[in-house]
Formats: sequence, C-alpha cells, structure tokens
Amino acid sequence: MTAITIPPLSSGLVRVLIDADTIQRRVTELARIITKDYKDVEDLVLVGVLKGSFILLSDLSRKLGVTHSVDFIALSSYGNSEKSTGNVRMIMDVRENLADKHVLIIEDILDSGYTLDYLKRNFESRRPASLKTVALLDKPDRRVVEVEVDYIGFEIPDVWVVGYGLDYAEKYRTLPYIAEMEPV
Repeated sequence: MTAITIPPLSSGLVRVLIDADTIQRRVTELARIITKDYKDVEDLVLVGVLKGSFILLSDLSRKLGVTHSVDFIALSSYGNSEKSTGNVRMIMDVRENLADKHVLIIEDILDSGYTLDYLKRNFESRRPASLKTVALLDKPDRRVVEVEVDYIGFEIPDVWVVGYGLDYAEKYRTLPYIAEMEPV
C-alpha cells in the first residue's frame, strides 16, 4: 500500500481544523441518522453538488443502510473569486427525473447560502416527494441568504478551508482532513 503524501502546513495550510478520524466518525453518524429517517422510503436520490461534495457523497453513500441512487449537479457562484458573486449558474444538471422522488442534496459547505438556496428552489419546482439537505460544513458568519439545512456535519469559523473535497485553485481536494488555508 502506498503512503498518502500530505502537504506540509508551510505550503499555505495554517492548521488542521477537523482531522480525518473526526470527519469519518461524523459521516458515520450522519449516515446512521439519515438511514433511520429514510428507512421506509423508496426512490431516494442523493444529489452531489460538484465538485466539492464528491468525497462526502462517496463516503456517506457507502455507509447508508437504505437503497438509493446517486446523481450529480454542478453549479457556480464564485467565478474566479474567493467570494460568491450571488449569481448562481448551472453548469450541469441532474440526469434523473426528480418528480415524486425523495431527494437529498449533498453539499460540501454552506457559507453565503446563495448556491443552496438556488438549488432548493430549483429542485422544489420539479415536485419531489421530499427534499432535504446535507452540508459537511456550515460557516454561519458568512451567511447572506438564510437557508435551512437538515443535516450538518460541522460548524466552522469564517476561514478559508480546503480538504475532503474543498479546494483552492483546484488543489488540496483530496486531503483527508479539513485545513485552514491562507489564500495567496
């Protein structure tokens, strides 16, 4: 087995906010709760918001004790900036018809609220049987649009974070932990 190379904190990473073991314990707990909530449900669709949610979606979906399908959507509200523009743009839509299905949106981080608000309104118009949300990270100090999340992994301070799917300039997504970073 090949060892995982983890960039040193001197490469712009300030500190580890949430270690890999803590993340895995929380994802397991979320899976247990979601399994209980959806135990009598058919047609559960997990919709991962690309690219940031792909690791969470993968880990969570394998730990769920209920039958489900997986789909993806890609949105953008950041452009080339570190701050959300507030203008959410759909880059790729789901392939599955969501009407009369139980939809669980899987999001990496909730900060401004623009993206998740847009997505919830968009999906509601498709008449799902139910619509709930999962966010690994919640950054309430950045909230511009109030949006309710059904399942939250961790609340974090208003700092730039990378790892476990989150990136900076398409780097650091595959770190097994969440780290604070000083963007350059």
